[in-house]
Amino acid sequence: MLDPELEPFLARWDAEWATLKTGATPADRRAHFEIVARNMALSAPDDVDASAEHTIDSNAGPVRVRVFRHRDGGVQPALIYMHGGAWMQGSPETHADITSRIASWNRQTVISIDYALAPEEPFPAAVTQCSAVVEWAFAEAGALGLDPRRIAIGGDSAGANLAAALTLVFRDAPEKLLAQVLVYPACDFDMSRPSYAENANGPLLKVAGMDHVNAMYCPNAADRDNPLVQPLLAASHAGLPPAFVAVAGHDPLRDSGIAYAEALQKSGVPVLLDQSPGLIHGYLRAMEYCAASRAALH
Repeated sequence: MLDPELEPFLARWDAEWATLKTGATPADRRAHFEIVARNMALSAPDDVDASAEHTIDSNAGPVRVRVFRHRDGGVQPALIYMHGGAWMQGSPETHADITSRIASWNRQTVISIDYALAPEEPFPAAVTQCSAVVEWAFAEAGALGLDPRRIAIGGDSAGANLAAALTLVFRDAPEKLLAQVLVYPACDFDMSRPSYAENANGPLLKVAGMDHVNAMYCPNAADRDNPLVQPLLAASHAGLPPAFVAVAGHDPLRDSGIAYAEALQKSGVPVLLDQSPGLIHGYLRAMEYCAASRAALH
């Protein structure tokens, strides 16, 4: 059963999105999401400094990052984080509730990436930009106060897809990622899985239109079998970083995340799978309302 504490969150979420105009473009949705996130934002933790920003050059253009750093100072572990938003919306600001709490609760630094968004900048722009940020974080670890032996990568939804892709990019690179944190990830585009039929109408994420979203992110059909688009399709997952994979029972993407966790395990990668049967796609946004959501992030 759906966790009943999610009901007031979903009512508020639906009310916020009901004001989006009919026929909204991806740019309209992007701007509206910023407003929704601002309206529903939690107060920032006092022990996190989120004032630092950097712009990193990449082969897909400059990319902004926002740094959430625990005020303890010193040398800290780091999580490089990619926000969700169907590859077409979201920013470090829309997901600051999540990244600031990771920095606070884990006494660490979180580097949140404002990566290129579709449809204006489709695949591989986001992967290229995020790869440049990973290289930058390792190269500048001393200046940033980071322990290069403890840099992990993660994200939620589309951001988790990018994080999984980057573990493939850096599998044999000198930059050794410590772990991957994937929250309700989109690991492939296979919509025949049972979770798509069971949760076709959400809550929050609906199956109708997902093909269109996937095509906006990866408009070239020849690229869709690329493991950097669908990480589950990699010929091998051996040698990837240990993974925390979180899925939600009432999420169309549930079985995609489970299949990825199983593929990692079969390849010898240590995996912790959190299935959260009563939760939904996007549940980290419901922390103010739902104890199970807060517990899942912990």
